[in-house]
Amino acid sequence: MENSALMGVFFWGFLLVYGLLMYALSPRAVTLGGFFLGEDAQGRSAAPWLLTSSIFISWIFAKSVTNAANLGASYGLIGGLAYATYWLSIPLAGFVIFRLRRRFGATGLVSFLTSHYGRAAALAFTAAILIRLFNEVWSNTAVVGGYYGDAGSASFIGAALLFTGVTLAYSLRGGLRSSILTDAAQAAIFLIALLWVLGLALPRHSVGELTSTSHWAMNAGVDLLLVAGLQIFSYPFHDPVLTDRGFISDEQSMRRSFVIAGVLGFLAILAFSLIGVHATLTGIAASDNVPAALAKSMGVVALMVMTVVMVSAAGSTLDSTFSSLAKLAGRELPALAGRDLGQKAIGVGIATMVIFAVLGNLPMLAGTDILKATTISGTMVIGMAPVFILHGLVRPTRLGFHLSFWTGIGLGTALVLGWIPQSWAIGDGKYALLLGTNLYGLGLCVLGYLLPGWFAAANSRQAAA
Repeated sequence: MENSALMGVFFWGFLLVYGLLMYALSPRAVTLGGFFLGEDAQGRSAAPWLLTSSIFISWIFAKSVTNAANLGASYGLIGGLAYATYWLSIPLAGFVIFRLRRRFGATGLVSFLTSHYGRAAALAFTAAILIRLFNEVWSNTAVVGGYYGDAGSASFIGAALLFTGVTLAYSLRGGLRSSILTDAAQAAIFLIALLWVLGLALPRHSVGELTSTSHWAMNAGVDLLLVAGLQIFSYPFHDPVLTDRGFISDEQSMRRSFVIAGVLGFLAILAFSLIGVHATLTGIAASDNVPAALAKSMGVVALMVMTVVMVSAAGSTLDSTFSSLAKLAGRELPALAGRDLGQKAIGVGIATMVIFAVLGNLPMLAGTDILKATTISGTMVIGMAPVFILHGLVRPTRLGFHLSFWTGIGLGTALVLGWIPQSWAIGDGKYALLLGTNLYGLGLCVLGYLLPGWFAAANSRQAAA
């Protein structure tokens, strides 16, 4: 009973202390540049090391860490490699954003789309990223809640809501500047705790044992690896948590930060998947939260450390989600309507954070499949790949954008509803149909984007002749 009481004090106390520490680290941002662009009090952009750590930890979601371990448990190292491949989209996004800034003067993805593809394109894109940001709220709070109690229990809900509250508090204080500074602390906490967890588990196995659960077959995780290899070309562009950071520093520093953060993220996710491999080797039953099950089996210390890992990962993503929502509502949506709210934009951003903190937790109360939320959204946005990567290859047309974008949305929706024919499946694994849909779908999106541009250029040449 005494041990149980001490554990309770630690777990609930940790959330409170964590929140107070993050709040203390957060400067009060009163300028538009500080709140929306992460500038310091002197108007300077975030230092390169701060930007790198922010990109790295912001994309280490609580759900992604859980997914990595779950896939490691299911497929061995191949599962971890498949999931870690998504982090290679960060360097790709860095190079694409660098090109858009250098060649086309882009200052943000929404304004870029407005200039080149029209207001309707920008609105469609904005709707997609709003759904993504909404998903980020519940998917991270639910993972944290899982370390305090079973889904739906009072302790589960209480922990998730307390975590939301403390994250919201420091996010309201400083916007993106708070997010970037607290991300540095969260990255350090995460890495220390990750090394500790790995040190508890991995020395028990040889390299041969750790690789023994992997099988290079389509139905043993290779299909998911191929899915990830296709989705990295589109996946980063519907996540403003990442792309917002592509426009807040000089181009060279930004690109370098994206490359370093992507490599570090890849290695961190691959390493954490070994937790799932360890769970399989020790006979831990597969579940939707392998890290929590494993930690509970290893004792109080392991559970405490794993909780620290998850809270730091979830907090870094959630505060970035709030800052992206604030920028979207306070700056980018008014700009689409031809308005500049000035200093009032901060108030609009703050109100948006609060609204999404409340509404975004509703799915957490109902429960949902965490991994499905990631993979399906990746399918729905495959049409963004040609728009951003191939821009400038042909004449940009509004029709090309919409054919590419809505083809992806349509195929992703059809996949969810079970309307994709089985003949599209590649292989016979769990992700066979997902792989086929992404491969054929990406091809259709590329054609949908390119053909109107080619025809427009041909018609122009014909008219000129």
